[in-house]
Amino acid sequence: MTRLSDGHLEKVTSWGEAVSGMSYVYRPSTVDALQDILMLARRSGRTVGFRGGGNSYGDAAINSENMLVDLRRLKRILEWNPATGRIRVEPGVTLAELWQYVIEDGWWPPVATGTSMTTIGGSAAMNVHGKNAYRVGPLGEHILEFDLMLPSGEVITCNREENQDVFHAAIGGFGMLGIFISLTLQMKRIYSGLLDVATEPKASLGEMFTFFHEYAADSDYIVGWIDSMARGNALGRGDVHRANYLPPGADPQPAQTLRLENQHIGPNLFGAVPRSIIWLFMRPFLRKSGVQLTNWGKYLTDNLGGAKRYRQPHVQFHFLLDYVPDFKKAYQPIGLIQYQPFIPKETAHDAFAEILSLCQRRDLPNFLTVLKRHRPDDFLMSYAVDGFSMAMDFRITRENRQRLIWLTREMDEIVLAAGGRFYFAKDSTLRAE
Repeated sequence: MTRLSDGHLEKVTSWGEAVSGMSYVYRPSTVDALQDILMLARRSGRTVGFRGGGNSYGDAAINSENMLVDLRRLKRILEWNPATGRIRVEPGVTLAELWQYVIEDGWWPPVATGTSMTTIGGSAAMNVHGKNAYRVGPLGEHILEFDLMLPSGEVITCNREENQDVFHAAIGGFGMLGIFISLTLQMKRIYSGLLDVATEPKASLGEMFTFFHEYAADSDYIVGWIDSMARGNALGRGDVHRANYLPPGADPQPAQTLRLENQHIGPNLFGAVPRSIIWLFMRPFLRKSGVQLTNWGKYLTDNLGGAKRYRQPHVQFHFLLDYVPDFKKAYQPIGLIQYQPFIPKETAHDAFAEILSLCQRRDLPNFLTVLKRHRPDDFLMSYAVDGFSMAMDFRITRENRQRLIWLTREMDEIVLAAGGRFYFAKDSTLRAE
């Protein structure tokens, strides 16, 4: 029988390393073991939280002073049909393991996050999105069915016909209704291991929004990078990346481009510098002057030659956070948080402009700012709107911690006044009220 003991007590840290807590951590490898853990929780009067890849920036997968179930040992691929693209997996399977399993059969995950290290169970619990959210919605729209273990230990099957209320509540429900023990997803058919990519610099936030409005309908993916340090008429300047799948016959060698070895990012940058140590070179640039220099250099480089078109492997386009493994170490000793509001299209431009200006006035620059387009969905705890999100990474130091908390309070008021929502997978600062 599973027991609650200090031997299971561990320090658990958020991905950004700014939030941590002590939890009783269990790592089951079977469904029976999961049931034992839930029974133990009932006997001991403890709450149970669930943890996948541990990629949430905030406290979503910590559950301090209570029980935490690490699902990474439940990682079998249970069924795969290469004719239909339907796959059934356990919750601990990672996005990397998923795409590697299906790509040579001509399929790709319909929603890809910025890192391939997320688990499918965790991604379903947070209902994650990708650079194509405005076209295909969040991951939940591509989940066909799942088996859910309730707090009682009972297992129920949920889909859009059977237990449909639970289906729409558990996806994006943070594990509050139970734990996914298997999930069936529909993959996306692809005809090449490459994407047609176009990049184009934009001189202001207004130009960024105009580009999204004009090209989103004709793009399978679209994402913008914003120079958070630009001011005045250049406020919100940056560049936009959009990509499209290749249609059948457009790739002369699809069997080659779909091979695993032609998708991996590789261990070295420029063929010589190990990616595992690049974070060391980032540290000097995580100050205000460093951010200004880096952003200015990136924008200037992007402007040289104007718009660019090229073909790029799926992995290299999607998983930008995997280019620099452990880049979060550059933010040590305390870490980073990400603030990502979702705001309706009618008010997003003015709200984001106000937020960018506020960060500059408070002298708290964000080190990476990303703009995405979204559409609504029908899940109970949806964060999505018919509008935009702007994700901002902030470094936390001993000197700025309190000022940064005050800044997030001010940004909260801007978001709420604009009719916006918040993304709990990223949140570290929201108050209960």
